[in-house]
Amino acid sequence: MPTHDLVDEPDRLRRALSPLRRTLLARLRTPASAPELAAELDMPRQRLGYHLRQLEDLGLLELVEERPRRGRLERVLRTVADAFVVDPGVLETAGGEVLSSADESHRHASEHLLAIASRTVREVARMQTASQRQGKRLLTFTLETELAFASPDDVHRFAEALAEAVAEVTATFHTPGGRPYRLIGAGHPAPRTGEDDGQRT
Repeated sequence: MPTHDLVDEPDRLRRALSPLRRTLLARLRTPASAPELAAELDMPRQRLGYHLRQLEDLGLLELVEERPRRGRLERVLRTVADAFVVDPGVLETAGGEVLSSADESHRHASEHLLAIASRTVREVARMQTASQRQGKRLLTFTLETELAFASPDDVHRFAEALAEAVAEVTATFHTPGGRPYRLIGAGHPAPRTGEDDGQRT
């Protein structure tokens, strides 16, 4: 199963973003040593070693083994995860808070959808990382479909009908004291092939 690591600190993200360091993180999904990487990338081992140490200090690389080679120990490193998820909150300068779900006026606000999506990325990535460290599986479910509306009014009517249906099903399965889950229902225009994200409203 692919592993993920959440990058939720601005400095950690900034220090990992250079092209060379991103190349190293991708390459080191398969373990390798500094001499091997220096030969592959045709660059001085001392310069490469600096970047490897920085990535290791950031917790993005881990030591796999130390093996003797030519009278010294050669350190073999690998990336700590198959992929890195950036916490959207790291890139936010202001706002981004999740509004009260009880206020239905927020139901059709794109800003609210973005805040919910950001929170979901943050929470699920953190729980998935913790579950992987414990050797457990994080039980989630995803529902996704696509439909076409005849008019904007239909979007609002659909959202109201869906909210009522979700409330009914939730009341059936909700068990006080049970394991809490967060259910998110959201809809947004699906971009057409070759269409810029900002072209549709």
